[in-house]
Amino acid sequence: MFRLPGHLAKDLCDSHLGSTRRDFLRVGGAGMIGLTLNNIFRAQAAAAGSSAAGSPGWGKAKNMVMIYLQGGPSHIDLWDPKENVPDKVRSAFKSIPTKIPGHNFTEILPKLAKVNDKFTMINSMSYTPNGLFNHTAAIYQIMTGYTTDKVSPSGQLEPPNAKDYPNFGSNIIRLRPMDEPMLPFVMLPRPLQESNVIGKGGTAGFLGKSFDPYTLYPDGDDMDMDKMSRIKIDDLQLRPDLFSVRLQRRAKLRNLINDQMPAIEAAVKDMSLDDYYSRALNLIASGRARDAFALSQEPDALRDAYGRNTFGQSLLLARRLVEAGTRVVEVIWPKVANSDNHSWDHHVGLTDRMKTRSGPMLDSGLSAFFADMDSRGLLDETLVVAIGEFGRSPEKGVSTSGNGNSADGRDHWPYCYTSIVAGAGIKRGYIHGKSDKTASAPAENPVHPAELLATIYHSFGIDPETIVHNHLNQPRELVKAKAVTQLFA
Repeated sequence: MFRLPGHLAKDLCDSHLGSTRRDFLRVGGAGMIGLTLNNIFRAQAAAAGSSAAGSPGWGKAKNMVMIYLQGGPSHIDLWDPKENVPDKVRSAFKSIPTKIPGHNFTEILPKLAKVNDKFTMINSMSYTPNGLFNHTAAIYQIMTGYTTDKVSPSGQLEPPNAKDYPNFGSNIIRLRPMDEPMLPFVMLPRPLQESNVIGKGGTAGFLGKSFDPYTLYPDGDDMDMDKMSRIKIDDLQLRPDLFSVRLQRRAKLRNLINDQMPAIEAAVKDMSLDDYYSRALNLIASGRARDAFALSQEPDALRDAYGRNTFGQSLLLARRLVEAGTRVVEVIWPKVANSDNHSWDHHVGLTDRMKTRSGPMLDSGLSAFFADMDSRGLLDETLVVAIGEFGRSPEKGVSTSGNGNSADGRDHWPYCYTSIVAGAGIKRGYIHGKSDKTASAPAENPVHPAELLATIYHSFGIDPETIVHNHLNQPRELVKAKAVTQLFA
């Protein structure tokens, strides 16, 4: 179902007032509570005065789509194949040419090979694990820019809590708040997850729930072809015959909050509760968010091109959300790690599973997304990043993380892997960095996940060193890294 944080959507304004005061302020006011306008302007002024201002790519992004390939795709079996290597390293798939002369993909990605002139490949993503060999901890790092002190030997983390560092999207909507009635940050079609740890790295953490993403997790199996058609948008629409009645109820709720919470007005100073109320109402009454979810408005041929599966239709929905004004959309690969079939966690049966399941779904969805976004001019102001938490071991059948691997499986490998970046001034048809002859380590220009996050902030005109205060009011940088400005034209 579609869930507004705090479950406000469950009963926006019916007869009782059971929703929390914080819940009310999340709708329309999301991205504002917990930070006064004075502080926002101060942060934006600091960004404008940053030494990075005016450098390549600075402030080019208006919005962003993160395509998170959770599970760790095998770089050597997709977009960084190697020739003249031992059989235990070589991919079982043939290499094919791409639009970039001299750069090959494997036969798993024939459609993406025809559009890779629209984006940059980073073939030198790399970090030293330090407890990050398994999914949860590695996910937390790429989503927040930080590691955690409490990492079990397996890499599992404790569940999400209010002490966590914020997801990058939460930081962006806080420092680049919405100026139109639209959902600021949407996450779909499932949460970040490994085993029983759900949502770690996917919340606003110490920023507070006001900056949490709106989560869109339709019911049904992850690979259900009709899953995305069951999106419920009751939260975002008003029946015409009930419009005036519900407006009256919202007015009563607003008055109740005004009467009982003078402290909130003191906290936000420059913005009255009437402004928050108006934002909440405008989000619903404008219909922008509601209409964005109407995938049935898209031509059948386009929906087919994206792929009639959860991943493909999630990417199509991401495009529609960006068009409607959403600042950050995070599309998470619909199969969790430690699962079979379409998962990227290929410890066993890599060849068959990648060729018949995960590979075709990625190829159709991602290629259609780039072609569609480019044809509509959306890549001009939309930053796109596609990445997993790590790659897979160059040598098949070995254990690098304590997991068992078949002769046709590859284990976790954070030392070298690949990501894609595009849009918002990113170079087209460019290969950044290079892996060594077995794709085991960067041969040149290594890029740490934290540097990629810094590049994302840079693209929004946000200094990566901007200070935020955690739950103990301690100052922390958004991320301790520099932007990779060579990625920009």
